[in-house]
Amino acid sequence: MSENVVHLHKPTDPPTPDTAPTVLTVVPDAPPAPPVPLWVRSGRAVKTAATHESTRATVRAAARHSLYTLNGGRIVARRAWDGRTGSRYERMIRAAEAAGNLEAAEEWEERLQRFRAARHHRRMDLLHSPVEAAKGAAVGAGMSIGVLVALGVVMALNTGHIGDVITPLTATIDFIALLIRIVRVVWGPALAIGPFLALLTLWSVGRKQHAAPAWALPANVRNGEGEPITPSIVVKALRDLGVPALARAIKEMGDAGASMLGPIRIAGCGVEVDVTLPSGVSTNEVQGKRRKLAENLTRHEHEVFITIPQAARTVRLWVADSGALDEPIGPSPLVTDDTMTADYAKGRAPWGQDLRGDAAALSLYQRHLLITGLSNQGKTVALRSLALWLALDKSVQFLMGDLKGVGDWAMFDGLATTLIQGPTDEHVIQVTEMVEGAVDEMNRRIQGPPGTVFPPLIVLVDEAQVAFMCPAKDAEKRPYGGSKANSRYFMAVRKIHNQGRAVNVLMWQGTQDPTNENLPKLVREGAHTRASLALGTESQARMALGDKAVDGGAAPNLLRPGLDRGTLVVASDGVTIPAGQSSITVRTHYIDDDAAEAITDRAKALRDGVTTLHAIDREEEHDPLADIAAVVGDAPRVRTKDVLARLATRNADAYGGWSFIDLKAVLDNAGAEPYKSDGVMVVARDRVTRALANRDGDGSASAAG
Repeated sequence: MSENVVHLHKPTDPPTPDTAPTVLTVVPDAPPAPPVPLWVRSGRAVKTAATHESTRATVRAAARHSLYTLNGGRIVARRAWDGRTGSRYERMIRAAEAAGNLEAAEEWEERLQRFRAARHHRRMDLLHSPVEAAKGAAVGAGMSIGVLVALGVVMALNTGHIGDVITPLTATIDFIALLIRIVRVVWGPALAIGPFLALLTLWSVGRKQHAAPAWALPANVRNGEGEPITPSIVVKALRDLGVPALARAIKEMGDAGASMLGPIRIAGCGVEVDVTLPSGVSTNEVQGKRRKLAENLTRHEHEVFITIPQAARTVRLWVADSGALDEPIGPSPLVTDDTMTADYAKGRAPWGQDLRGDAAALSLYQRHLLITGLSNQGKTVALRSLALWLALDKSVQFLMGDLKGVGDWAMFDGLATTLIQGPTDEHVIQVTEMVEGAVDEMNRRIQGPPGTVFPPLIVLVDEAQVAFMCPAKDAEKRPYGGSKANSRYFMAVRKIHNQGRAVNVLMWQGTQDPTNENLPKLVREGAHTRASLALGTESQARMALGDKAVDGGAAPNLLRPGLDRGTLVVASDGVTIPAGQSSITVRTHYIDDDAAEAITDRAKALRDGVTTLHAIDREEEHDPLADIAAVVGDAPRVRTKDVLARLATRNADAYGGWSFIDLKAVLDNAGAEPYKSDGVMVVARDRVTRALANRDGDGSASAAG
């Protein structure tokens, strides 16, 4: 007889043929857990109730409003004591002495002496005031009765009733009795309500001053959200900065540490205040603790800027409203005003807004320009917006090299004399030869008649670090990149920096992530206007802006990559910088590609037409008449000096040394002589085209014959 086995649990191992039947032992269930004692359950319930957010909020509210009233009473009592005694003046004297300001201490001491003299005079007057008050009351009562009786006599004469003589006096007595009855009725409730009104007044004073511990304050105040910047908050922030000498000085000043502060002024989307540091505290000690100071002011680090004004031992704090710097600024005037024009010599480009909310405009007149920053922070847009404004001055000529080559500068086709776009070594070679052509034009201008005013020529290279890092070499083994004396791009830029400003040949460069290799020292220091977006380190900030600007408070390395896109720290005499500062922070306007194309269309409408070269012709053979036709382009007529400049840019080797006589000789031989129009010599497109057609026709006929 076989044995039946009942499996009470599912086996975990797969069965095998050789496995013998297993008898499982039934394990009884574990005994039930003992009941939780009542005192434990009660304790848990009490803990839950005590730690519940509603309970915490109730406790905080009760403590907050109670302490508002208590501390409000202390504040009122302190104010009353200050008003009745010289304690305020004594605090100010101690504060001035602690700050080392002896002149202020002497002034406050004089005020204290005047206060004490006036108080003594008032107290002496009190000795005589009772008698004088009694005399005044008697005289006043007698005069009042006399006036009332005289009025009664007039009334009696008018009515003929002798009893009217005392009518005004009786009416006055009845009115006084009515007032007494009103006071008797109101006095009881007033005595009952008065204390509550007094407590309400004290509570209001304490509430306005946030006179309660931080844990009891509302959530928005505890988090610093929207907390206004007051003298006491600034003093506390400085006291807790971790500078021992500063903390000791403020402690010795007592509650009058605010004497270090100048007036707190509204400045754009924040406030500005000058802080005169006490003796023994240097400005760089405060500058080095920007993050801690910002946190003490319940702000983020990027919302507090520390600069050094002209006054000695003084720092200027600019504190933004919470979250204000995360709000975008308005559109550029170039976009909103389609009638705007530019003036290279006298105008200023509308670039953006400073932190105060004022318009930040940049003069570009005879200033080399350098803009740098990390990738994707708005460098090209910031550089392009300046070129867009300047394009509205039809006298300005552009040579452009975009070594990124993604179309950021494509809208300048038809505006720029040369536009090279691309990131390869071949593009670097083309850009280098373009810059060298500008050097030749600069030399030609320098050799011209003294006093000649030349039209501005802007040589713009975006992503210039690609040129500096290019490993290519020419046929003579001279490198295009690098920073040595035989580096072609480096030396061409240096030559323009050295002499180009005098003849209005200017170098504009935009670079990424500056280092000594991709932005040599001599090149970056040759720029008159230096601007930087967000950078990674202070050493990069010094490369971008220079030691003077960084030592004066410029800190592009503290901008937030991505969040502060388009925000620049600018060091230049071409923008208005507050007195005593070495730099200014500008939030630039964003102009997208569509808006940029609309602006360049307006700029093209101001000009006769520009034929843009997209490559530098490096061939030995050249056709002067064909090249003249190419540089004249679609314009009906072009000034001879502009034709010479364009020819030099097109082929510096062939035309760099040309003069008006050379140009005239070629045109005269072809039957396309230059002529005067509006007092200047010009070359006519129709004449050149006809001469070129006639020459080609003659050549074809000769070949056929």
